[in-house]
Amino acid sequence: MLALLCAFFSTNKRNSSVKESLEAGKMSRTFSQLLRSTVARCCLLLVLVSSTALYFRHVLDIADILPVAEEKLLRQRINLDHTLNFGARPLVQTMSPWKAPILWEGMFDPDLYDQKHIQNESSVALTVFAVGRYLDAYLNTFLTSAEKHFMLGLQVTYYVFTDQPEKVPTIKFGPRRSLKVIQVQKYSRWQDISMMRMKMISDAIESEIHHNCNYIFCFDVDQVFKGRFGSEALGDSVALLHAWYYKRPKQSFTYDRNPKSKAFMETGDYYYHAAIFGGVLEHVKDLADYCFLNIMEDKLNNVEALWHDESHLNKYFWLHKPSRLISPEYCWDPVIAENQDINVTRLVWASKNYKELRTR
Repeated sequence: MLALLCAFFSTNKRNSSVKESLEAGKMSRTFSQLLRSTVARCCLLLVLVSSTALYFRHVLDIADILPVAEEKLLRQRINLDHTLNFGARPLVQTMSPWKAPILWEGMFDPDLYDQKHIQNESSVALTVFAVGRYLDAYLNTFLTSAEKHFMLGLQVTYYVFTDQPEKVPTIKFGPRRSLKVIQVQKYSRWQDISMMRMKMISDAIESEIHHNCNYIFCFDVDQVFKGRFGSEALGDSVALLHAWYYKRPKQSFTYDRNPKSKAFMETGDYYYHAAIFGGVLEHVKDLADYCFLNIMEDKLNNVEALWHDESHLNKYFWLHKPSRLISPEYCWDPVIAENQDINVTRLVWASKNYKELRTR
């Protein structure tokens, strides 16, 4: 019996020792895991602190540059049309049905637009056709007045299309402003000159202008700049409201009503004046190509649109809405007696003697 009791207590003692040993091992493993976890967290914290320190040191190193860079980037992203005051001119329409702005004096801050385009290094091509007697009658006044009022502060290249390069006047141009002459053939009819200019503009964009400019404005030469014609007019696709039709009912618009013509229109949004149109190169080339191809198709069918390239231009802008419209302030006819909407004249029609000027 004594022997059995001794064996029992001896077994219990061994079992107790094994149990204590297992618990001790378990505690040791738990402690090791806790230690490893703590070390890992400390390392992660150290990396985070080091990275943060390097970041702030980098920020301090570029502290003088960062505000300027951020401001420039912000200005590039801002659409300044959001600053337009569409309620500034309650007596005229300031926005098209498709939300394109119609620019009038008092709606915009010219300094904001100039600053943006100067910072973005915008460059503008101005094309003008001076063929036949139009060169002598108008080109010198057109160019000298443009130097006073057109896109001041920006890089401007004048492209003069003429059949008489030797007669292009010598003008003193301002900094970053220059002139290039493109010789064209002389056509027998002024209507052909008017219609063929679309092909010449398209060809010039492809061969020459795209190397130098990112915007283009196309003008008739028989006009005179009288006031600011500035960067607020720049846009993707720019059309001009005709001075004689901007307040008239649509049924009076002189669209081409001949169903045989590619320029045929039953209705439209506005009546646009082909004396000025513009935009980025891609859009203006699309417009010029569209007009030229449709003019050529009309010719094959022995058809001539009522107002030649202007009729086709109106059809194009009916199908492809312009992103920006400029008011008759940008091309006003002084003959119009009803001028209460015109707070400033930026460009005016020159007096014309068609019998003397137009080639027959």
